Amino acid sequence: MLKRYTALLLCAAAVISVGLSACGSEKSASSAAASQPAGTASEENASSGEKLKVSVTFDAMKEFTEAVGKDKVDISTIIPAGTEPHDFEPKAQDLTGLSTAKVFVYSGLGMEAWADKAVQSANNADLVTVEASKGAEPIKNTDPGEIEEHGQYDPHIWLSLKGAEIETKNIRDGLVKADPANKDYYEKNCEDFVAQLESLYTEYDQKFKSAPKKSFVTGHAAFGYLCRDFGLEQNSVEDVYAEGEPSAQQLSELVKYCKDHKVTTVFAEEMASPDVSKTLAKEVGAKVETIYTVESAEDDKTYLERVESNLNKIYASLGGKA
Repeated sequence: MLKRYTALLLCAAAVISVGLSACGSEKSASSAAASQPAGTASEENASSGEKLKVSVTFDAMKEFTEAVGKDKVDISTIIPAGTEPHDFEPKAQDLTGLSTAKVFVYSGLGMEAWADKAVQSANNADLVTVEASKGAEPIKNTDPGEIEEHGQYDPHIWLSLKGAEIETKNIRDGLVKADPANKDYYEKNCEDFVAQLESLYTEYDQKFKSAPKKSFVTGHAAFGYLCRDFGLEQNSVEDVYAEGEPSAQQLSELVKYCKDHKVTTVFAEEMASPDVSKTLAKEVGAKVETIYTVESAEDDKTYLERVESNLNKIYASLGGKA
């Protein structure tokens, strides 16, 4: 039977040379900063005009932080552009910015299994830590073997517009805690960005309700939260971690699925088995379309531009009318 990834799990193992923990930890790094005082650094920043230093883990967190902080924040990204986050193993030098940052933003749900130890090793008493996915309802994995290896949850919540709204609001709260002097500024920017997220959601909610088909095929099982938003289903070449490639039997099952469901498009990401996606597409007479995971900067496009591109391509692949 074709394995379906409607219930996904969290990210690949990541270990750093300074003794960070292996993948599978779901402990929230935000607890490390829960008792830390806020405001002192903010008052100094406000009086000096210095930007608030924020360290984020990957591109989606950078986008959300920029949307809220705009010209009041100075953002550094830990995971380098072009690096597959699921394979990222931070070294000590990757985390040096945490020692001087005022805010650390990570997505959570296991995406950055090294976050807790990173905060501890930073030894930064002023650091405000933001687990951006806090309060979201996670998608649970149901495969016992994968739960044992990686943990319970799918981490790709930022690819959901509803998830992005939760993450943006949590980032807003973190910036306000670190820099209360600019509270109104952050809240207004957050409100404006959330309005754009909600507008895009409303547009595609109506479109997907009228789409003739409800399932699509991707190279990487990263779109479970997006599917939940719109009542869709994904099947994929690789699992949630973009690990490995399908066996001959699995590929045969994917071919059968595509033919049975009249799949005309196979979506691929540059860092997740594009060759296998192309092979599958050729086998079933489908075309290959690029889809964004917003894990790294892509094509000079913003978060909203990339997610809208994803939604438009998925909608078209389901037989939706322009």
